[in-house]
Amino acid sequence: MSLTTEELIKIRRDLHQIPEIGLEEFETQAYLLNLISTFNQNFMTIKTVETGILVRLAGSIGHYTIGYRTDIDGLPVAEKTGLPFSSRNEGRMHACGHDIHMTVALGILNYFSENQPMANMTFIFQPAEENASGGKRLYESGLLDEWMPDEIYAFHDNPQLPAGTIGTRLGTLFAGTCEIHAHLTGKSGHAAYPHQANDMVVAGAQLVNQLQTIVSRNVDPIQSGVVTLGQFTAGTTGNVIAGEAQINGTIRALTQEMNLLIQKRVTTICEGIALTYGCEVELNLIQGGYLPVENNESKTENFIRFMKNDSEVSFVETQPAMTGEDFGFLLSKIPGTMFWLGVDSPYSLHSEFLAPKEVAIDAGVLAMTHFLTDRDLQLGK
Repeated sequence: MSLTTEELIKIRRDLHQIPEIGLEEFETQAYLLNLISTFNQNFMTIKTVETGILVRLAGSIGHYTIGYRTDIDGLPVAEKTGLPFSSRNEGRMHACGHDIHMTVALGILNYFSENQPMANMTFIFQPAEENASGGKRLYESGLLDEWMPDEIYAFHDNPQLPAGTIGTRLGTLFAGTCEIHAHLTGKSGHAAYPHQANDMVVAGAQLVNQLQTIVSRNVDPIQSGVVTLGQFTAGTTGNVIAGEAQINGTIRALTQEMNLLIQKRVTTICEGIALTYGCEVELNLIQGGYLPVENNESKTENFIRFMKNDSEVSFVETQPAMTGEDFGFLLSKIPGTMFWLGVDSPYSLHSEFLAPKEVAIDAGVLAMTHFLTDRDLQLGK
């Protein structure tokens, strides 16, 4: 029997109460394994990957494999929603809606465990989307090889879309990201004797200013890029010249080429600051597996055509977003589509107040069971 609306909502609320940081999702993994073990096991195989789970449904023909991925980790955010099922884990919250993601995936998996597809299906419950390039780790581990999908699908919830609305686009949906970590080292000293010191507040301030010229002066205005420096730490008190500074930030770009161009400019500017101020600048750029989420053309055309023609689905074509998602790495290896699922909230992703509307869960399960059933029929012809 397929999971009911009430059962899906209970699952979501259970998961919402136990958010865990990437690669620490032990309670989440145990909950998922326990629940999946109650599904029909006649053509199902389960294996674990670190704190993640892979589930294989053997198709009646089995000549092709369709993949579906959900992420399972939470964020280091203290929840302030006031919901009766708020997080029980202090300083942890499903502030990015991965509890919604998991619940929809479970609904889809449950349906196909009761209705054997012709194609094989691989369901990926992936850890560490937020903090450790979980998709890249999984792919490079080799543990997916035996069950490697020929095509793959996933979604991210969207607070700005009406609850239950499906949205996507051809081409790039989400930006690729890269972390910036710059450590500046000069010489500390007394505030009264600046000539005897080498002030890293001044050097750091100039670095911040110059990095902010990259998008305005090096990026084609027709294209897109973002450089945000969200953390600048230096000094201990007002009358001591700081000998060290730490600047942390992020790069966002809609193509990998643009991301690399911005990274190159960041590197050059840091080298220039080191020469200008006679200091050391240790730059660490971390991209990991956070490539642009670039939807496969043919798979996405088929996805959009189906969603537009399904009378039970509300579909909109969306614009690209500067949010990052490590599903981009999997899409660089496996053709597929990522889409939005509207959850209608006044609060943004990663907000401590985010409270997605649960009506989106049924809508997501319905849309994807319809689509994957149709895709399975296409492949079986």
